[in-house]
Amino acid sequence: DTEVVVGCPAPYLTLARSQLPDSVGVAAQVSNCYKVPKGAFTGEISPAMLKDLNIGWVIIGHSERRAIFGESDELIAEKVAHALAEGLKVIACIGETLQEREAGQTEAVCFRQTKAIADKVKDWSN
Repeated sequence: DTEVVVGCPAPYLTLARSQLPDSVGVAAQVSNCYKVPKGAFTGEISPAMLKDLNIGWVIIGHSERRAIFGESDELIAEKVAHALAEGLKVIACIGETLQEREAGQTEAVCFRQTKAIADKVKDWSN
């Protein structure tokens, strides 16, 4: 059983969805899919917005969101849990920085990031 999903930047989601067969999922490369359903969060994209575009997937936890924007493992986990609760499928990104890799911390970093998500998400089915 194989599922194919194409990651796409937000401005091209509708185009990608219209050009790809229904059997191919389209994942929003938005990584700032916020953790609450409503509110004034300028620049954030909600799961409801993605669903309005017939987008069933979201990519959360990109390394630049962690490194540049300071998103914690806890915040990433909350975003993943909320997206799943709202009916999206999630590609949750984990991984070490170059410095962490060179320091031999890859396994510890990936475990910590995965554990944060696993502590918040008990059911990945939707």
